[in-house]
Amino acid sequence: MPFLRPLHALFPVAIALVAGAPLLWALFSTLADLAHAPAWAALWQHPQTWPALSLTLWTGLTSTLISTGITACILGRWLAVEDSGRALQRGTRWLSPLLSVPHAAFAIGAVALLAPSGWLLRLVSPWPSGLEMPPDWPTTQDPWGLGLIAVLVAKEVPFLLWAAAAYLQQPGVRTQLRHSLHLGATWGYSEAQAWWRIVWPQVARHLTAPLLAVLAYSLTVVDMALVIGPNTPPTLAMLTWQWLQDADPATNSQGASAAWLLTGVLMLCVGTFALLRAWPLWRQRRVRGVTRGESAPEPRRPDTGSRLMVGLMGVYALVLGALALGSLSGPWPFPQLLPEVWTLMAWSGVLLSIHTVWTTLALGIGSAVAALVWVVAWLECAPAHWQQRMRPLWMLPLVLPAVLWVVGLHRLSLAWGLDGQAAGLWLTHTLCAIPYVLIALQGPYLGFDPRLQQVSAALGRSRAAFLWRVKWPLLRSALAAAAAVGFAVSVAQYLPTLYVGAGRFQTVTTEAVTLASGGQRALTAAFAWLQWCLPMLVFGVAAWWGRPRRWTAAAQ
Repeated sequence: MPFLRPLHALFPVAIALVAGAPLLWALFSTLADLAHAPAWAALWQHPQTWPALSLTLWTGLTSTLISTGITACILGRWLAVEDSGRALQRGTRWLSPLLSVPHAAFAIGAVALLAPSGWLLRLVSPWPSGLEMPPDWPTTQDPWGLGLIAVLVAKEVPFLLWAAAAYLQQPGVRTQLRHSLHLGATWGYSEAQAWWRIVWPQVARHLTAPLLAVLAYSLTVVDMALVIGPNTPPTLAMLTWQWLQDADPATNSQGASAAWLLTGVLMLCVGTFALLRAWPLWRQRRVRGVTRGESAPEPRRPDTGSRLMVGLMGVYALVLGALALGSLSGPWPFPQLLPEVWTLMAWSGVLLSIHTVWTTLALGIGSAVAALVWVVAWLECAPAHWQQRMRPLWMLPLVLPAVLWVVGLHRLSLAWGLDGQAAGLWLTHTLCAIPYVLIALQGPYLGFDPRLQQVSAALGRSRAAFLWRVKWPLLRSALAAAAAVGFAVSVAQYLPTLYVGAGRFQTVTTEAVTLASGGQRALTAAFAWLQWCLPMLVFGVAAWWGRPRRWTAAAQ
């Protein structure tokens, strides 16, 4: 009806305000720290600032570059085979169990493997190494951050592959990229050269937000660094977190300034990468040189991607196996390969903390459902140009440093009277889950065939009937997967749960990270294993609910 048209036009505005208002409030509430001169002076004069910043740049940039290279190799393999669609489906099918492993749980499992008394070293002790006592080797908490780099690479590669798969599943994208591969062959390129010089730059342009998210997380990670190090010296993110937890207002302000320093470092890195990509003339000269027959170095062949994918799954299997073994272990003297006693005492301790599990489930389900409802409403109602222009706003929780983001969220909860409240923690987890759910659902949702809606309208069906009976049932698998991703993101939240929850709410993630600093190895492994089990269970339910269904025609 005509009088409802203004209300219909205001509906996208209302949807945008639901998520945009708290996001912008959280961001602008931290701007005052930029003008706090005493805090900046104390930050520059602190003896740990510059070593921590150097270590942060080394671990963050190195892990991001390695993760990007491995992702490109695996994607090249998926697109190079003849049946690229099936290869992509097979590859992405394995991403769900990898994505469901929270960062903290993976770091705890990596410590169980790599520590001087860990499972890997037990495999070679006492033969042939002759070790009878754990050696004093810095396999974890190493001052160079190598352990942190390794676990960051192992965790970020599945995320980048998942984001790339969402792009490749859009209509016509995979066909266009394979056409570019074949076109490169006609120009005299090898398969590897065509991938790295023609196809991969096209894919990388559409992975800007995920790559920025990986860089932001790698530069500002706290929970993984708490578990696997380095602590002496710490990274700048860990130093910032220590200052933010201090009760002294001056030290707390110094931590807020350090969070903005991390943001500036991130922006500087992004600007540098943007300049490196803006070499079209250099790229054209390189292409002309190769086509004239000049020698060019042969890049790594994209078929190495299959071996990298198998190796990645093997690493995850070892980590999860170490967690399962550790959660059932009793007394376990060093060089023995297996524990002397198998026990369920650690899991009994988990059952005694069943309220922690219920809190985690309630937060995960509530935030995942809220994020999914908001994303569906936004994709369904907002104009296309709105979705394009406002996408950077929805990506703020993904690309802002976690320590700065958590400061803004805490001030938001204080201003809105939600500090230490379940509603404030639910809002925080929902805002953190929105960008991931949007990335997961945007490709399938926008790629839905619009002709089906025209057919439905021609049959006299309303838009609501079309959504309930046609569109959403056909997108059932994508909707379920997006909800599972939102649940996994909620389970993995550490800093927001501690800061906004004011220590009143315990989740399996906060328990696992806290226990990791103590000596209760079995209980730590049990909570870390539970961190993986809960998202994996939800991913399994999503896969079952979203599976294709077949109906037989009713007998006439």
